[in-house]
Amino acid sequence: MKKSNSKLVGDVASLGRTCRRNRHSVRVGIGILQAFTGQGFGIKLLAELKNWPYRREIHRLDLTVRVHKERAISLYKRLVFKEEGIKRHSLFIDGAYVDEY
Repeated sequence: MKKSNSKLVGDVASLGRTCRRNRHSVRVGIGILQAFTGQGFGIKLLAELKNWPYRREIHRLDLTVRVHKERAISLYKRLVFKEEGIKRHSLFIDGAYVDEY
């Protein structure tokens, strides 16, 4: 995704599964540079993502988000994702363990 001055400000990526049992599921990663949050880029990225699984016969999109990222969580819930639980100590950032939904 680009802003008018052609600077890359965000992206969305997916990683598919390869086993027969889980190839219906894709892990999704979304990132927006901090300086550009709250400007609608996340909504645009998720809007593009929303119809993609149907074209690829994907039934499930998996996404994790740090528990303190309230704006991102609100956006994900509003558009396509449901909270399923907490991954305790999922990440190690700046010397501390961080939980994710």
